[in-house]
Amino acid sequence: MSESHTPPGGSPRLNTAVAHNARVWNYWIGGKDNYEVDQHVGEHVATMFPVIRDIARADREFLGRAVRFLAGERGVRQFLDIGTGLPTAENTHEIAQRLAPEARIVYVDNDPIVLAHARTLLTGTSEGVTDYVDADVHDPDAILERAARSLDFTRPVAVMMLGILNFVLDTDKARHIVGRVMEAVPSGSFLVLTHPTFDADLGGEGQIPAMKFWNENATPPITARSRADITAFLEGLELLDPGMVPCSQWRAGPDLPAAVPQFGAVAVKPW
Repeated sequence: MSESHTPPGGSPRLNTAVAHNARVWNYWIGGKDNYEVDQHVGEHVATMFPVIRDIARADREFLGRAVRFLAGERGVRQFLDIGTGLPTAENTHEIAQRLAPEARIVYVDNDPIVLAHARTLLTGTSEGVTDYVDADVHDPDAILERAARSLDFTRPVAVMMLGILNFVLDTDKARHIVGRVMEAVPSGSFLVLTHPTFDADLGGEGQIPAMKFWNENATPPITARSRADITAFLEGLELLDPGMVPCSQWRAGPDLPAAVPQFGAVAVKPW
C-alpha cells in the first residue's frame, strides 16, 4: 500500500529560478530531475570542492548499508526517513521491503518536486506501507503527527536523518529536533545520521567556502559541523560499531574506501 498525506495538484513553492538542494544533490549523483540552475550551481560547487560528488555517492551507499543492517540483522520493520530527497534507485522502502515485504516506510520532505515524484515513484509492496508526508524538519511535531497515521510508535522505528540536520543552522535547535523525534519512538528504535563536517583531518575545511557560495546562490542554507557537535546529536543513545566515522567507511567491509568529510553513524535508543 502507498499513500500520500498531502494536497493534490501543484505547489506555489516550486521555484525553478533558484537552485535547490534536492535537485542539486540529484545532479551530483547522476540523476535527471534537475534544472539548468541546479546544474550551474552544482558544477560551481564541485569546482570549488571536487569531493562533493564522492560525498553524495558515499551518503547514498551508506543509506543502503544502514537499511540492510537494520532490516536484515536488527529486524526493524518501520522506517521514518526525514529529508527524503528525490527518489532514485535503491530507496529506503525498496531495500527494506526486499528483506521484509511487510516493512512500513514513511518519507518526509517539503520540496514540491520531491512531493511530485513521491506520488508516482514511491510505491511499495502490497504487504507493507510506503507513505509520504509533506513536512519540514524544523517542525518535528507535525512530522510525528502525520507519520503516526502509518507507523506504530509503540514498536521500534529507524529514524533516518541523512544530510538533513545540516539545514538546521542553529545547533541547539537541531539537537531539540533530534531529541523530540527520538523521545516519541520507543526503546529499541534507531537513529541513522549523516552530516557534513569541516574537520580538517577529513579534508572538510573545503566545505566552508563551498557552503558560503551555496548559501549566497541556492536554497536552503546549509552548515557543516565538527565531529563533537555531530556526536552530540546522539546524546542519550548508544552508538553502534564502528561509531562516528566517515559515512563512506561505515560497515563498508575490509577494503575501506577513502574517507569523505561527511560523518555517518547508527545509534540505538536503550531499553
